[in-house]
Amino acid sequence: RGEAPWWLAGIVFYQKGGLMADLSRRGFLAWGGTAVATHWVATALPCAAAPQWIDYRSHGSFHFQATFTLSSFEPLFRELSALEQELQRRLAVSPSSQRVEVYLFDDQNEHRQLLERIYPRVPYRRALYVQRGGRGSVFAYRHRELAVDLRHECTHALLHAKLPMVPLWLDEGLAEYFEMPAQMRAFDHPHLSKLRWNIRLGMGRSIESLEACHDLSQMGGVEYRFAWAWVHFMLHGPLPAHRALVLYLSDIRNSNPPGQLSDRLHDAVPNLNEAMEQHFRRWHR
Repeated sequence: RGEAPWWLAGIVFYQKGGLMADLSRRGFLAWGGTAVATHWVATALPCAAAPQWIDYRSHGSFHFQATFTLSSFEPLFRELSALEQELQRRLAVSPSSQRVEVYLFDDQNEHRQLLERIYPRVPYRRALYVQRGGRGSVFAYRHRELAVDLRHECTHALLHAKLPMVPLWLDEGLAEYFEMPAQMRAFDHPHLSKLRWNIRLGMGRSIESLEACHDLSQMGGVEYRFAWAWVHFMLHGPLPAHRALVLYLSDIRNSNPPGQLSDRLHDAVPNLNEAMEQHFRRWHR
């Protein structure tokens, strides 16, 4: 495309987060962010190490390239393009003006070899989102949960294309929510049954406890589940909670000091923690 492939250049990144307790599933690298850790420098690769891309597709803000034929993935790519409109409708996050590059590999070995070469000190993850110079990129490989991985990582990419920062817990909670197909998000997410047991057993997590998580190591499976739960509550619970979320993201987008989302929710919803738990006790089709 008239420029050197960016994976040949030395790049400085910061680790920012991941998904659930299975750290091999996904990860997130970005300039700065809310959970900054040690930086790594990616070493330059010889041209012979560059992947052999054989198929390319573009849908909305996404450009896909793969080491295998992509014809059977067209429905998923259209779904990812529609995700951008869904974020605009539900969160008032405007469409990205930057293209998101999605790099897809035929198998895990091919994927791992490249990531270990360009990010040798970054723990390997099944899918990886990278932000470099305002451009988002996603690395993943073909397997049975690829669609989940791509919806999750592309949610990160779309959010960070327009928002200068997103708190770690909220970033992951939103990605967890939108990683499921649209028809499963409200009532059929895998988190739902375990969440109800967590609530019954008194294992709840307040929004303040999630806001205190500034590093992935502070978030286990329960924290990720409740990050998803608070997002679900704000999207499907009381209208003032949804409004608080939208206005919070609007202030971030407009570089207004947003404060803590927990303060806004307490002001908007009386007895917030109890209201959130009641939301899930009553949540049925």
